[in-house]
Amino acid sequence: MLFRGRNRGVLLQYLRIKMTDEAATTQVAWVLSYMQEGVAEAWKDNLLDKLAKRESEIDTVEKLFTKIRNDFGKTSKEKKKIEQLQTIEQEERTYNEYVQEFKKVAKGSSYMERPLIVEFKRKLNGAIRRKLAEAEEPPTTIGEWQERVVRLNRNQRQSRAEERMLGRNCKGD
Repeated sequence: MLFRGRNRGVLLQYLRIKMTDEAATTQVAWVLSYMQEGVAEAWKDNLLDKLAKRESEIDTVEKLFTKIRNDFGKTSKEKKKIEQLQTIEQEERTYNEYVQEFKKVAKGSSYMERPLIVEFKRKLNGAIRRKLAEAEEPPTTIGEWQERVVRLNRNQRQSRAEERMLGRNCKGD
């Protein structure tokens, strides 16, 4: 959660005592400045974009906290899955392990084809993502993206192994 327990109380107390005379926009900006990681930061960035385009009516701290409560209230299983989906990274995993972990996290997220593809591609190795996107027939479904990533990675590993083997054989001639 964003402002859990003591942190939320400290923020509210500070706003009431120290920022009473500050403009509402200053108070809103101050609260938003604490949203610096993960989904909270992305949420803040989206809200700031909407505020800049005058698409949101958040003009008081009370309205901001109401929006935060509504958007981040008791997190459902679906919201947790979406958060995991948006933050999953390949890290040290093989492509096959990344695909399997992505499939596991995607279940129950309510995301369908297009959003799943976007999230899947977000953390892929750039070279592999470009190869697939620039292919004569690029993948169009999440299943095709996942299958072709694993296949391309397998082919790359086989190719490197063959190059090492052929390189040794050529030196021995």
